[in-house]
Amino acid sequence: MVIINNLVLKWSSPILSTEGYLKIPNAQQLKKEEHKQSTRRPPSPPHNHNHSRPHAYKTLPCPLLISISHSPDSQSLNIALSLSVPILIRSAKPAHSLQLRFAFSAGPDRVSDYLEAILDVGPGLVDDAKSSLLLRERGHFSPTRYFVEEVITGFDETDLHRSWVRAAATRSPQERNTRLENLCWRIWNLARQKKQLEGEEAQRMAKRRIERERGRREATADMSEDLSEGEKGDVVSDISAHGDNSRARLPRINSVDTMEMWISQQKGKKLYIVLIRHELNFTVLNDSLYPCSLHGLIRGENMELGRDSDTGGQVKYVVELARALGTTPGVYRVDLLTRQVSSPDVDWSYGEPTEMLTPINADGFAEEMGESSGSYIIRIPFGPKDKYIPKEELWPHIPEFVDGALNHIIQMSKVLGEQIGGGKPVWPVAIHGHYADAGDSAALLSGALNVPMLFTGHSLGRDKLEQLLKQGRLSRDEINTTYKIMRRIEAEELALDSSEIVITSTRQEIEEQWRLYDGFDPILERKLRARIRRNVSCYGRFMPRMVIIPPGMEFHHIVPQDGDMDGETEANEDHPTSPDPPIWSEIMRFFTNPRKPMILALARPDPKKNITTLVKAFGECRPLRELANLTLIMGNRDGIDEMSGTSSSVLLSVLKLIDKHDLYGQVAYPKHHKQSDVPEIYRLAAKTKGVFINPAFIEPFGLTLIEAAAHGLPIVATKNGGPVDIHQVLDNGLLVDPHDQQSIADALLKLVADKQLWARCRHNGLKNIHLFSWPEHCKTYLSRIASCKPRHPQWQRSEDGAETSESDSPSDSLRDIQDLSLNLKFSLDGEKSGTSVNDSSSEYEGNTADRRNKIENAVLAWSKGISRDTRKAGFSEKADHNSAGKFPVLRRRKHLIVIAVDCDTITDLIETTRKIFEATVKERSEGSVGFILSTSLTISEISSFLVSGGLSPNDFDAFICNSGSDLYYPSIHSEERPFVVDFYYHSHIEYRWGGEGLRKTLVRWAGSVNDKKTGSEEQIVTAADQLSTDYCYAFKVQKPGKVPPVKELRKLLRIQALRCHVIYCQNGTRVNVIPVLASRSQALRYLYLRWGVDLSKVVVLAGECGDTDYEGLLGGLHKSVVLKGVASNAISQLHTNRNYPLSDVLALDSPNIVQTSEGCGSDDIRVSLEKLGVVKT
Repeated sequence: MVIINNLVLKWSSPILSTEGYLKIPNAQQLKKEEHKQSTRRPPSPPHNHNHSRPHAYKTLPCPLLISISHSPDSQSLNIALSLSVPILIRSAKPAHSLQLRFAFSAGPDRVSDYLEAILDVGPGLVDDAKSSLLLRERGHFSPTRYFVEEVITGFDETDLHRSWVRAAATRSPQERNTRLENLCWRIWNLARQKKQLEGEEAQRMAKRRIERERGRREATADMSEDLSEGEKGDVVSDISAHGDNSRARLPRINSVDTMEMWISQQKGKKLYIVLIRHELNFTVLNDSLYPCSLHGLIRGENMELGRDSDTGGQVKYVVELARALGTTPGVYRVDLLTRQVSSPDVDWSYGEPTEMLTPINADGFAEEMGESSGSYIIRIPFGPKDKYIPKEELWPHIPEFVDGALNHIIQMSKVLGEQIGGGKPVWPVAIHGHYADAGDSAALLSGALNVPMLFTGHSLGRDKLEQLLKQGRLSRDEINTTYKIMRRIEAEELALDSSEIVITSTRQEIEEQWRLYDGFDPILERKLRARIRRNVSCYGRFMPRMVIIPPGMEFHHIVPQDGDMDGETEANEDHPTSPDPPIWSEIMRFFTNPRKPMILALARPDPKKNITTLVKAFGECRPLRELANLTLIMGNRDGIDEMSGTSSSVLLSVLKLIDKHDLYGQVAYPKHHKQSDVPEIYRLAAKTKGVFINPAFIEPFGLTLIEAAAHGLPIVATKNGGPVDIHQVLDNGLLVDPHDQQSIADALLKLVADKQLWARCRHNGLKNIHLFSWPEHCKTYLSRIASCKPRHPQWQRSEDGAETSESDSPSDSLRDIQDLSLNLKFSLDGEKSGTSVNDSSSEYEGNTADRRNKIENAVLAWSKGISRDTRKAGFSEKADHNSAGKFPVLRRRKHLIVIAVDCDTITDLIETTRKIFEATVKERSEGSVGFILSTSLTISEISSFLVSGGLSPNDFDAFICNSGSDLYYPSIHSEERPFVVDFYYHSHIEYRWGGEGLRKTLVRWAGSVNDKKTGSEEQIVTAADQLSTDYCYAFKVQKPGKVPPVKELRKLLRIQALRCHVIYCQNGTRVNVIPVLASRSQALRYLYLRWGVDLSKVVVLAGECGDTDYEGLLGGLHKSVVLKGVASNAISQLHTNRNYPLSDVLALDSPNIVQTSEGCGSDDIRVSLEKLGVVKT
């Protein structure tokens, strides 16, 4: 019983709104015990259970509300229920009382009763069905047990238990009571905070549900315009008819003949596949993040699995997937891209730029393959060199990885082109991102290369956010600050926008995790799928295909053997040359009787893995202890003090439970094991006729369950997540509720005790395990890739000497221009073209020629006037290097300066441009430096800008317009045709462009915003047709303060399955909506891909802030100069309501980013360029 003599608590009324029970001490019983207390010593500290009073309570239901107040007259504490029935609890007179603060001194038992009554709000403590085994055996309630098991487990407050133990062990009664008072208050405050957070989250979820339903209705209404009533009914029936059953969700090769037939069909193909898995490492210690020495490291051999939460089964999965794909017929090369780490704290192998994954054939020997073929780990350097950084700090460095990966892929495409492509580049057939950050990278890479993208989430941010909110320890803002969770979620949303296919392991991942995202709606996805099957337009709406492909496993080295432990021992005695594996003796040394069946758990010491509940279930079930041993393989460790905070807490809890239940000689927990020991551990458990258990609270898939089944081990697994699907296929064990300790104990006892059930489960697992082999996984995987529409760069890049030669002769330039005759057309968008892009690719191709003709005709009428105005301005460049052939010059510039300053007015942009030109006068005259203008302006506005500033189009090498949706070059015939549009850039970015369906939705959104205006107030948002193009829908904003934040518009469009990139620009006075994979930063990557522009020689000049795409301008291999004092107003106008702050994604401390001094004159700009090596002193 808790002993508290002086309890001080702060109350507010009402305290809680919840369902629960209130324990009220029986007055007669209290009176008897008061007399006993006065004649004997106080009870022992909380860890002793012998002084609780099981019959001193009566239980009253409290359905909604508890309020607590003090009545000085009656000298009692009033606890009023929601039924308005006051219940008086007799109390000693308080020492003093101030407002809602109560300080009273009473006997220890009565104060403890009050405390129990307060803390009993929530799940009933007398629920026999949910109480622990030990409590039911003893038949009474213990407050200490309540605190330790219920409260601490519910809040994952690992240090709370330590505080309780230290307080209970204090010798001084006064100090002990004070500590326990503070601890009780902390627990109660956590409970109240949790309820408050749950209420806020419930309101948020209700709002989100309403928004999704509204968006679904609007999308359905738009798509129903072209369907008759009969067709509408057919669509509904078609959707329901395509519901997959569990067997259909796992398409597998079910015979050797089928597999051989499929292999013969693939022999003529030679595919190049790119997988991405960033090296990410972090550890959680008391709610703070700390980098560790060895986390999330990827290599082909001797993987260091179990070191932390990032080096688990997912690393093994990605490596084995790459290895298996590399040996699959039809696949020539697989590259697994990850981060290069050269830190002295890690093994040297993680710093090797390339590692070949040795293919293994059926005999287990390395199989020789052709030149450059096979599977490779490619390590790309990015982020701080020679240093580990936590996962949340890698976000600013993602663009740098993308640029490095792009360089590798381009070089490899040339190499493969020489080997198998007949001299033409061999582009990847797909890019596959794993995890949120790699998904973000894969989206940018697939957009830059124009190739299909696949995505596997593994662990999803929104699901983690929900789990953390349910714990009630942190608010949403605190979670975002700690885990950068909103940046992670945005990366996953972008992956949904960009992916052709999202690969999941289970149906649960789709129905319970992906449904949380704005970009995926299962109901709308089925409707879109039905329309596609009927060849009906989706009005620009797209949804990635969710495909269930369970991970595979390599079975060639597994030879399940019958027999028991006795037989195996005798065999080894007869054949002393075949000793047991060393790991067997390492495990069996823990056991008093090693011949008992072994219950095996193989998991990291992570709270999510629920190992402590397993140990409790084992320790509190005597029949199970008598029949079996327990083996816990909890990763590798040297010392507990060297482990991360969370891991050490779990391990300490396990050790204390072993000591508490006196499990010595019955539980093994070895410190070290190799990856090669894992199969031997499974084999040992199978030899003892044991059971494998995975009691995790939730398991995304459960690869260890497949491994165990392959070795002939029956399983007991959590019913939450992937094990459900595995069990449906294998039928080799039992599923349990991971929160139900008794259920876990009963399932283990049933399998261990019932030999017939054990044999049947073993047989079923071995019979069906081939359904999870890597060859079948790869067959399904490649068949899904084959269903994607092939995409790759469309142009024929000329490989003449201009790329490496320093010659700048007119003949070289003209030869390149002739090669571009089919690629570029002269254009100027004085008015928007009359055609629009439909979501059907065939319709787009039919309209392309008409659109080009209209643009060319418009140019002739406009260009002469523009050129005439330019000449009148009196500014012309006479240098020969600008007279002809602008495109090869892009490749031969020593440096390219990108002016990406988002000024509020044209006047400010002219002034800034002049300062930049003044800072580089010498280099401009020499032709060593070229300029690119990157802006949200249209080409018409750029023409006006050039005229107003006395500039010529030939002062620039390229123009990135409309926030990155259009790319122009200055024409060599500047007097008649000043600009040339790159139409191949449009084919590069048109992926999932919504066209007319998107435009209608945007117009409807603008109308909803205007409905909020008052009286005769002018329209807040209006469509700007004169500023719009085929790939950019522009809207003018009169009052930026009344327009919803950009994140709200993105959310609205994603809910309706419209994939696009929304940008608020020009200090919030314009909204540009462009294709999802188009941006100003992506346009630079396109120039690198097409013209060979070296990104390391590019310098981006940006303001102190800018449009909402500002973060993309400063990251990457290129260098950046931040002009202090320029475009600083955008910080308050555009970036205050972001999902995540700019500081989370901008690496301002990078050596590639420099800032000018305040004022930003031409001299300041030149000094900054000197620091970056662009100009010389």
